[in-house]
Parts: sequence; structure tokens; C-alpha cells
Amino acid sequence: MAAVGSVFSIAIVKEAFGGLGHNIFNPALGGRAFLAACFSAKMTTWVLPMGFGADAVTRATPLSSSFIWEGDKLSLYRDLFLGNIGGSIGETSALLILIGGVLLLALGIINWRIPVAYIGTVALLTFALGQDAMFHILAGGLMLGAFFMATDYVTSPITARGKIIFGIGAGILTVVIRRFGGLPEGVCYSILFMNAVTPLIDRYVKVRPYGLVKKVKGEG
Repeated sequence: MAAVGSVFSIAIVKEAFGGLGHNIFNPALGGRAFLAACFSAKMTTWVLPMGFGADAVTRATPLSSSFIWEGDKLSLYRDLFLGNIGGSIGETSALLILIGGVLLLALGIINWRIPVAYIGTVALLTFALGQDAMFHILAGGLMLGAFFMATDYVTSPITARGKIIFGIGAGILTVVIRRFGGLPEGVCYSILFMNAVTPLIDRYVKVRPYGLVKKVKGEG
């Protein structure tokens, strides 16, 4: 599965659009979306941490309606924060993602506007809809997507205002898909959709130059 996803993301999502710097969509998310369409069952169930061999137990994503948690909310938050729960590679531990995200911000590699707008929008909308905002922030791929996927230079807006619009749009779509869609997770598809409209965002919120003097023909 990993090989199939890698080939699709590189050959189709990246190279077919002109290669590095010219791709419209995030290659990693494009490959993930392709795998989710081809191997839907395997992409939504995982072996629980520390489960091996005959004792291994698979469980659906925490965002799925079939997910059952036997403990209290605090223990669920703790496991989601520390990564003691099944999930895709890189998305299970909010703590490690935060450490990586803060490091990227401190080094100036990513801009804070997209992650803050994205996570903040999801928190506000889920709270307004009567959902558990903290659960929606910690569960699934929101943290990973906000810090490591949505901030991709090539597929995200270049202006500060555009980045905020991108984050808000991705947050709205994520909540809509999670709450009303047929899929338990909406991070991947929401970011891909916002990738598609990034050129429009850049077009309408680009900074216009001021104070330039138009040279009159014949002068100089």
C-alpha cells in the first residue's frame, strides 16, 4: 500500500503537473486520498499500540461512529495526546506533533496563520454544533494536517490574509465532512480542496503596489 501511494503521489500528483514547485495538490495528501479510495477498510482500522501477533486488536478511527471508548473523557484525551491509540503514522500523538510544529514555527519554516486559523475554526464550529471541541482537535489528522500538510509552500497561499482564509476554509470543510459527511475524517479532503482554490485566493487577496510613479512616454 505504501508503495502504491508513493507512486501515485509522485507520478500523478507531482510530476504530471510539472514536477517540484508546480504541483497544485499536496502530494502526500493526494496519495493518501488515493489509498483511502482503493483500500478504504485498511485505511480506517489500525492495530492498537503494543498489540502484536495473536493478541493484536484492531479498532476503528476514534472519529468513526463505531468507535467505543470504555473509559472517561480525561483518559481518552490523555491517550489521544500521548498517542496511546490506533491511527495512521504520524497522526496519533498530539504531543509529538505540537513539539514538531513549535520547532517549525521557531525556525521560521512555517507560518503560524494557517495552523491557528485551521485549528481555531474547527474548535469554534464543533463547539457551536454541540460537539466535543477538544476531542475533534486531538483525534484524527487535524493536528498533523494543520502543522505539516496545510502549510506546504507550493500548495498554500502566499499572502498573510490568504493563509488565514485558507485555514478557515479548511476548518469549515473538515467539520462539515466529519459532522455531516459519509466519511469519519475530513482533513485530507478539506486541505486538497483548499489547494485547488489557492490560485483564486492568491488572485483576489494579493498585495497591490502603492506609490509607484508611472513613467510618461518620452521622458528621460
